[in-house]
Amino acid sequence: MSKKVFEINNLDLFYGDFQALSGININIENNKVTALIGPSGCGKSTFLRSLNRMNDLIDSCSITGEIEFEENNIYETGFDVINLRTKVGMVFQKPNPFPMSIYDNVAYGPRCQGIKDKKILDKIVESSLISAAIYEEVKDRLKANALSLSGGQQQRLCIARAIAMEPEVILMDEPTSALDPIATLKIEELISDLKKDYTIVIVTHNMQQAARISDYTAFFLMGELIEMDKTNKIFTQPTHQKTEDYITGRFG
Repeated sequence: MSKKVFEINNLDLFYGDFQALSGININIENNKVTALIGPSGCGKSTFLRSLNRMNDLIDSCSITGEIEFEENNIYETGFDVINLRTKVGMVFQKPNPFPMSIYDNVAYGPRCQGIKDKKILDKIVESSLISAAIYEEVKDRLKANALSLSGGQQQRLCIARAIAMEPEVILMDEPTSALDPIATLKIEELISDLKKDYTIVIVTHNMQQAARISDYTAFFLMGELIEMDKTNKIFTQPTHQKTEDYITGRFG
């Protein structure tokens, strides 16, 4: 049995009066890729953002239930959110590199944590870019503006930026939806490599992508978790008719 990184119990999430998530119970396992699938507006991204408390940034958001990360409830009063976001990194739908050099993008987080030694920063930048499978493409132009990179390279740079913080978990919110098929394939290959060292939770609209890269798949519908199981089982023998209808394209 692999270890659970997140254990979610009876999670309800509201935006004002609107209930976006209802009664979610789910475990996220260590060094596995868990894909969250379901139609638009079903709560996948809201759930993903609750794992590193990004929803805190929305005033009207309120949460009940528990999200345990390494056996601590992250919504307890006094919980260290900054430390949580260091350990649980995030990659967004649209690549969002900072308007600075490739090097400075990756070094930004470690510098914020107080690392000033250039040799150490050089090592972190190089190893993060290697881990994100982009080092060979950018090693001769680390001083170039990150915005000069292609979309796919920018997204891998954003993954390198997350890796530089030495997280344990990387959350990805539709990381390939803005990319072409070749760049998408590179990110998918990268995700398969990264799970050796990280736990990955990915929101995807692309059913084939979920089938290709994930170990577990969770199907959300109208704010509820309908079913979660090993990906192979979800795609070949789902327990629920709703899951089967969604996967075979009958709705959504």
